[in-house]
Amino acid sequence: MTDTVHYSDMKDSGIKWIGSVPASWNVRTLYQLATRVKNKNSDLSEKNLLSLSYGKIKRKDINTNDGLLPASFDGYNIIEAGDIVLRLTDLQNDHTSLRVGQATERGIITSAYTTLRPINPAHSRYLYYLIHAFDLKKGFYGMGSGVRQGLNYDEVKELRVVIPSQEEQDAVSAFLDEQCSKIDELILEAKGSIEDYKQWKQSLIFRAVTKGIDSSASLRDSGIAWIGQIPKNWQIRKIKSGFVIYSGATPKSDKPEYWDGDIVWITPADYKTDDKYVSEGRKMLTQEGYQSCGTSVVPSGSIIFSKRAPVGTVAINTVPLCTNQGCLSCVPTEDADSEFFYYSMSVFTEQFELFSSGTTFKEISASAFSDFLLPFPSVSEQREIAAYLRDKCSIIDALRKEKQDLIDELELYKRSLIYETVTGKRKVV
Repeated sequence: MTDTVHYSDMKDSGIKWIGSVPASWNVRTLYQLATRVKNKNSDLSEKNLLSLSYGKIKRKDINTNDGLLPASFDGYNIIEAGDIVLRLTDLQNDHTSLRVGQATERGIITSAYTTLRPINPAHSRYLYYLIHAFDLKKGFYGMGSGVRQGLNYDEVKELRVVIPSQEEQDAVSAFLDEQCSKIDELILEAKGSIEDYKQWKQSLIFRAVTKGIDSSASLRDSGIAWIGQIPKNWQIRKIKSGFVIYSGATPKSDKPEYWDGDIVWITPADYKTDDKYVSEGRKMLTQEGYQSCGTSVVPSGSIIFSKRAPVGTVAINTVPLCTNQGCLSCVPTEDADSEFFYYSMSVFTEQFELFSSGTTFKEISASAFSDFLLPFPSVSEQREIAAYLRDKCSIIDALRKEKQDLIDELELYKRSLIYETVTGKRKVV
């Protein structure tokens, strides 16, 4: 991390998102500095397929591009190293993606993107960082009038920008290349630690729900390959032997009297893999809406299992609720502890998918789920294991949160660093 050093003589750029800049810097319009690239890939003259993903332009295998035929790439744009690619589509729905990338090699990219080529190649890296900073400020969403699905080149070319001397551009680019590389390494290392913690947690849970927490317990073969050995006094039973299982349903969407009531109704989209508990959904049902379809309100403390999109995400409900047809609700009987089986079901996602079918998306049927076999210790041992996992997993989750907080801080610092440097608020020469 570096200290901020300011230029002594600043002026107002007249550009709202940029603010003040060094007095020696010039204000220009983007079309004065770059031209639009329109170089059609006729007769597949270029086959190095590129894509813009998370702000990076990467190679893709042209032979495995989502079923597109080679002829489809005839209309793609041939771009060169140093070109700046903007994805200006789907502005209404996607407010999180990074929309600016810079090519490092010649290749082809979809003509749905706008590609800019600096008139002076020496400006290329600085201009990329400047437009990237505008993107980080979510500037594209404020262009044009009203809510826009997309922008075109004629609108973007009028973007006003600032540009310093070539010496300062080179210094800014070199500084940001070096600093951003260091920050990215730290972020990558932290993400690697998070993945390690996830694997550790899964391994800990799997061992506890299949072997127990008594290391001296005698084991026997479960007869199921993915479970392996279990304690001798445990049983292998179908899920339906420990739970009453209910399917969900959806009232008609065109009936306003069915919606905005006081009955909680959830779908698989209302909870994520890391959510242990669920208490609310995006929509609520009226009594009339509830009675119009085949869903059932289940008591708190049940297990909510997503049977599709994706298969196998589980959570425990903390309030009575009902679900759509994408969920199965499991109400425990006297010899099943919800928390133990929450942990148990969470580590068998791959196996649940093996029992699923479907071409558009995988889905496990209620009958296949009901017949799925799991280890069943006594309910007292289930509760003991659940308490052990609650304690251990909270420690791992805290470690993961520390790493995620570090990533968030580094991302924030990186954004600030780029903005301050490309607008002259941080002096690097």
